[in-house]
Amino acid sequence: MTPTLVRQHLPHAGAAPRVDLRARARDWSEIQERMLVPLYEAVYERLDVGGGTRLLGLGCGSGLALLMAASRGAAVTGVDSGSPELLDLARRRLLPEAWDTGTGADARIADRVPRDAADPAFTVVTAFEPIGCLAGDAEGLGELLAEATPLAERGAAVVLAGWGPPERCATTSVLRVGAKLADPLCSAGSWRPALRDDLEEVAQRAGLRPDGSGRVACPFGYADVDSAVRGLLSTGLFDAAIAATDQEQVDKELTEALHPHRRQDGTVWMPNVFRYLIARTP
Repeated sequence: MTPTLVRQHLPHAGAAPRVDLRARARDWSEIQERMLVPLYEAVYERLDVGGGTRLLGLGCGSGLALLMAASRGAAVTGVDSGSPELLDLARRRLLPEAWDTGTGADARIADRVPRDAADPAFTVVTAFEPIGCLAGDAEGLGELLAEATPLAERGAAVVLAGWGPPERCATTSVLRVGAKLADPLCSAGSWRPALRDDLEEVAQRAGLRPDGSGRVACPFGYADVDSAVRGLLSTGLFDAAIAATDQEQVDKELTEALHPHRRQDGTVWMPNVFRYLIARTP
């Protein structure tokens, strides 16, 4: 993500910054994850997700998108190999033993794609974590799809998500802060502008057939600048910048970049557009 806005893993190149992973997971689930709710709602409405839907969520994070699908009656399975802390939060949200009432969603949460041959095939596969802002993020999505699509039934919907055009995303100017602090020529996690055919190219490489697309307004709104900084840092998009400089410098630069988006009441508001592609399995 969901990223919400987007959630990425620590860069492989260079020293990883020291972060409190549990605090980051809480910031993601409490602040950032909700930013993509309009995207989730638009996709679920278009695909008529509900009873009878068997949904596999790739990169499920702390499970908000899964919870929304489950509330519509879908049986959901969430997979995320990047953060045990986020998966723990997803289990608390979705699994029966996490509910005081002793009942919960029809859900499974795991750190890898399930391969039980006895399981019924999935009817919907979602990859809501948006691509199109980090170099190489499309390649990682392709690997996930290669594992997941064989588990979907023929003609199942596979949903891919990405950032909209940079000129339609106010957060673009803030993301460039990370690119400035972490030399993009040396960083595996450098920012790049979204390209028009990013999602179609991923679908083509995965052997999927495009079957419609859409754009959804997903503004990033925060109670104050501190919440905005914490939410954006929880995405992992600034980890390369922290590794190249330090936490204090990144916090300072982020705060300055957010200043134009601060309203008179102290809240922070950044309009964004995200794009989704619906593709079908062969």
